Amino acid sequence: MKPAIAVALLWLVFGGLHVGLATRGVRSRLTAALGEIGFQLVFSALAAVSFAALVHFFAVHRNDGAAGLALGAVGALRWPLVTVAVLGVALATSGIGSYLGSPIALFNERVRPPRGIERITRHSFFFGVALVALAHVLLATHLVGAVFAAGFAALTLGGGRHQDRKLARLRGEPYADYLASTSFVPFAAILAGRQRLVLEELPFSTILVGVGLGIGFLAVHDSLFAHGGAWFIAAVLLGAAWLSFETWRANQAGRRADRREAPMRGTA
Repeated sequence: MKPAIAVALLWLVFGGLHVGLATRGVRSRLTAALGEIGFQLVFSALAAVSFAALVHFFAVHRNDGAAGLALGAVGALRWPLVTVAVLGVALATSGIGSYLGSPIALFNERVRPPRGIERITRHSFFFGVALVALAHVLLATHLVGAVFAAGFAALTLGGGRHQDRKLARLRGEPYADYLASTSFVPFAAILAGRQRLVLEELPFSTILVGVGLGIGFLAVHDSLFAHGGAWFIAAVLLGAAWLSFETWRANQAGRRADRREAPMRGTA
């Protein structure tokens, strides 16, 4: 099987599991049988295995098969595309930095007004990854790399839309108001007059860290998928697990605070 076709099929397996297990009917039946924690464990295990298989196959075959567009060889296009990728890393990093308190965070039941980077885009991580991926579609020297990158773009852009619909259903009017005052596409809500830019709220230190990471990735780019993609797989899966745990812990702390405050409100 040609490498690009195999990567496309592996993306379909990974994406299909994500979407299929998250649909209301399937999720409700699995949650009833396994419990919420059990469902999350099964979902995470299947996602980890299918993602690892995808990345490993790409890592082994990334220099095989048909040629890609390889626009990095065109001097006038290389650095603009590299700049887009670096800015995408910075945007994604700012999304990670603001994730714990964000209304889109896993386990977070509170919907607060948008602030900081959310005023520019409510899905800074998703859109940042999409920018990196789309730049790599054009920069890839082999078709298999272009397909691999395109899968990330499709997953993040489609995933953001899917997440918005799911959270609007779960969290009701507060999240609907959050959607109405923000945008997925950066600056769209600001340009439409539904949001304003507040410079003092922006996480400039986190953005600078992201720029530094983006530049650092350029220096080690050829090694990112060494050892069958083991480092890339470990970084993504461990990072996702850590962020999920921290979000759960923050939500539990918020619940305890609410319980402590409830008697005080009742006697006020």
